Amino acid sequence: MELLAPVGHPAGLLPALQAGADAVYVGLKDDTNARRFAGLNFTPAELHHATQQCHRHQRKLYVAINTFPQPGQEVRWQRAVDAAAAAGVNAIIMADPGLLAYAAQHYPQTERHLSVQTSAANLPTLRLFAEQFGITRAVLPRVLDIHQIERIAADSPVELEVFAAGSLCVMAEGRCQLSTWISGQSPNSGGACSPASLVQWRETAQGREIRLGGALLDRLPPHRPSGYPTVCKGRYRVNGQPQHAIASPCSLSTLPLLKRLAAAGITCLKLEGRQRSPVYTSQITRVWRQALDQLQRQGDAFQLDPRWQQQLRQLSEGQTLTTGPYLPGWQ
Repeated sequence: MELLAPVGHPAGLLPALQAGADAVYVGLKDDTNARRFAGLNFTPAELHHATQQCHRHQRKLYVAINTFPQPGQEVRWQRAVDAAAAAGVNAIIMADPGLLAYAAQHYPQTERHLSVQTSAANLPTLRLFAEQFGITRAVLPRVLDIHQIERIAADSPVELEVFAAGSLCVMAEGRCQLSTWISGQSPNSGGACSPASLVQWRETAQGREIRLGGALLDRLPPHRPSGYPTVCKGRYRVNGQPQHAIASPCSLSTLPLLKRLAAAGITCLKLEGRQRSPVYTSQITRVWRQALDQLQRQGDAFQLDPRWQQQLRQLSEGQTLTTGPYLPGWQ
């Protein structure tokens, strides 16, 4: 299985390759990708250099152009596709059918991967996108369980990629409107669940308040560490008590399911985290490289090394790991 690592900016590329990534995925410095934050992502010139660097190391580079073009602004997304193709990337990750059609018509030699933002969760959908737009791979939504993934993989017309580790989205990707409701800006077109310009941390007599667009998402004791705020992982008063009403901070790890994913024929394991640091990318990639190499050596005798999960736990949100919806019983 291919190990696909997240790279948020040029400084993180070489560490990811040195840690053992078979491929990396990046975004451009605009709202055409779903990780639009200040200081992140690549200019067209940096993308061209990154592609050359990956190919020198015999690795692959994919670029995410996976938000949805807004009416009257389609040309900006098309120019992003132009830039990716000009840089010689191995594949472009897209969600919008119109943009997929543009890429297929103008750059048929560049592979097209179906983004998780499409929420393609069944075989008829995969067949449709393969027939109409020539996709060669699809990223499955993080709301499917392992049994559903196995059934899809048994007859899939294209390669399948699944999220293996990192931040866990509890919504069907591409369809969440929670942050739009709070901030007025859609992550599906603007590239961020919580736009940085609308995030505020305030020290008050009651504690540190974390707000998005003026709405209170959490209140913590002074000096207590807190992650980047999103609406789904905020704390709200329920029956008079503050609690994580939608999702508590945690991170995905499918290491316990590694043998089943391999047996199902999954092509690629994707690590989430383009918004994280190069150190994070290097560390999480190294753990997964060790696991995949050991799986290849041991085959059916493969055993999960508990040290891997411990290392991933130290990198996770809330110091908590979960297999999420991959296994029954997750809430």
